[in-house]
Parts: sequence; structure tokens; C-alpha cells
Amino acid sequence: MDKFTLHKDRKSEKWRLEKEGSDRAVKLFDRKADATKGGALSDAIGGKGGSVRIRKVDNSIQEERTIRPAKDPRKSKG
Repeated sequence: MDKFTLHKDRKSEKWRLEKEGSDRAVKLFDRKADATKGGALSDAIGGKGGSVRIRKVDNSIQEERTIRPAKDPRKSKG
């Protein structure tokens, strides 16, 4: 399962979703509420699912969410 972190980027002042082990942003959000409401995180992560560690402005951990993988869209017999 892939691991991600949502934290505030000090340079751009945006909320940045990054995959663990990478410096590139998966997605940038203007506000933390935009990232955490509805299905915004699961849309950004994609169908494979994963674990998202959400950090506060002071970089301490606020919560951790697990996004379930999407169901297999193939229709197969048996």
C-alpha cells in the first residue's frame, strides 16, 4: 500500500500531497479543507488506494486516513 503525506508547503503556502519517498507533489490544494473534504484525497491518490498522513501547520501529525482501493471494474465469470 502506498503512503502519502499532506502538509503545508512553506514556499507556495499551499497544501501539498506527496507520495512517500518522492519530492514531487501528487496534487496541490489551496486550503486544507479542500483536500480533506469529500473524495478529494481518494481522487488524487487514484484507484490503488493508500495511507495518508495529514499534518497540521506546525508539521505535527493530525490524523492518518486509509483510502481503500477501488473495486475491480472487470466483469468476469466465476
